Amino acid sequence: MEVEPLSPAGALLFTARLRLCAPHVDQAAAVADFYARNRDHFAPWDPPADADFYDEAYHCAALQRAELAFATGTAYRYWLQPIGDPTRVIGSVHFSSVARGPFQSCSLGYALDQAFEGQAMMTEALRCAIGEMFTPHINLHRIQAAYRPENWRSAEVLKRLGFQDQGLADDYLFIDGAWRAHRIAALLNRNFVVPDDWKPNPA
Repeated sequence: MEVEPLSPAGALLFTARLRLCAPHVDQAAAVADFYARNRDHFAPWDPPADADFYDEAYHCAALQRAELAFATGTAYRYWLQPIGDPTRVIGSVHFSSVARGPFQSCSLGYALDQAFEGQAMMTEALRCAIGEMFTPHINLHRIQAAYRPENWRSAEVLKRLGFQDQGLADDYLFIDGAWRAHRIAALLNRNFVVPDDWKPNPA
C-alpha cells in the first residue's frame, strides 16, 4: 500500500485498481452524481436521506465538514475512484464515530456503485483503508460494522476481511420504511501499539 502525506486536498491511498481519496469540496459534483445514479440501488440499505441530499450544494457542505473531521481524526472517509479516472466516484469507505481513550474504536460504513459489484472492488478498498486505520499513525484497536442479515454481499466482504460476528441487534436502524435488525461484526487490530502512558508503572 502506498500512502501520500496529508495535504490540503487530503490523503491518497492506492490499490491496484483504485484511488482512495480523502474528502475535499472539489469532489462535490462527482459525489452527488455517485449517489444520484445509485439512488434506487442504495435505498434498501441506507437510512432516509434529506430532501436535498442529491444536490451538489448539499455535498459541498458535507465535504467541508468531512474534510475537517479527517484532519482532526474524528472520522475518516475515503471516496473510491478508478485508477486513470480521477473525476469519477464509484464508492465510499467511512470510518465514523472514532472514539479514543481506552476504546480506540470506530464504526465502518461503505457503499459501491452497482456497476462495479461482483469484482471484489470493495474488498480491495477496505483491505487498504483498514490497513491505514491500523497503522501506528492512526492506531485504532477495533472496527465495528453493521449490516442487514439479507445483505449477503456485505456479509461476504466482512468475512473475507476477517471480521468476527458479534451477534444480532434488533431494530438497529430505521431503513426502507421500518426498523431493521442488523448483524454486528468486528475486527481487532492485533498489532495495536499500546501507548507508553497506558503501561503499568514498574514496581
